[in-house]
Amino acid sequence: MLKFVKQNLEQIDDVQIYPIISLLIFFIFFTALFWWVFTAKKTHIKEVSNIPLDDSIVTKS
Repeated sequence: MLKFVKQNLEQIDDVQIYPIISLLIFFIFFTALFWWVFTAKKTHIKEVSNIPLDDSIVTKS
């Protein structure tokens, strides 16, 4: 199976750029997420974490 995929990918021009782009997207996303987690207001985090425990919100079933 890997030989089949490898042979097809070798025929694409500049295919080596796709793993680099994927790594950059992954790195940028998780860096932004890490930054957001450490800069989020503690009151917002506490409010959002209590949503599952709030009985005043009625869900439709």
